[in-house]
Amino acid sequence: MSGSREQILGRVRAALADVPAEEHPPDVEVPRDYARSHGRGGAGTLTDRLQDYGAVAHRVAADTLPDAIAAALRRRGARRVVVPPDLPEPWTAAWSDMVEDGDVDTAAAGAPVLRDIGGGVGLDALDAVDGVVTGCAVAIAETGTIVLDGNEAQGRRVLTLVPDYHLCVVRADQIVEDVPDAVARLDPRRPLTWISGPSATSDIELNRVEGVHGPRTLEVLIAE
Repeated sequence: MSGSREQILGRVRAALADVPAEEHPPDVEVPRDYARSHGRGGAGTLTDRLQDYGAVAHRVAADTLPDAIAAALRRRGARRVVVPPDLPEPWTAAWSDMVEDGDVDTAAAGAPVLRDIGGGVGLDALDAVDGVVTGCAVAIAETGTIVLDGNEAQGRRVLTLVPDYHLCVVRADQIVEDVPDAVARLDPRRPLTWISGPSATSDIELNRVEGVHGPRTLEVLIAE
């Protein structure tokens, strides 16, 4: 690709070799004054879009987030989940308390929360857990898209691709209205994963199949 590009540019330079510099086409400034949002963003719009995609979405008070996570995992019937190494411990505290109180049967699964410290959780272990709990980098209200960049509370990309269930926490201050707003916040040098609903694909007859290349179930807690 880069070789072809250089060949084309080389031919352009050769064609302009006998043209005086003052006659070269001037640099064109591309205007960037298009609308970056349409005033339809926010937690309500994000919730609606996520549900349109087939994801499960809840708006919860920020101070009840640990209880909301525990309730979601209990509804799911999860016994063991994997989390990024820097996921805030309070997020899973209520879940751990529930296990200690005997409200969740984890006897066959070991510790309920498996931290991916140093990337030590292998593919077999990821395939055996009941789900993954993460945060996110940004969430786009208008498109119902969640973006992960591997930063705080997100972990390695593989953590959110192998388990069949992804419970994602979105803080209210991480919600933007539209794609340009999200791009402005993100670092293009980081490994970005854009998620719009559960993993799904369709065959030639448009039969939808979920869980082919990622979680079959996406549940989102929007903490306000």
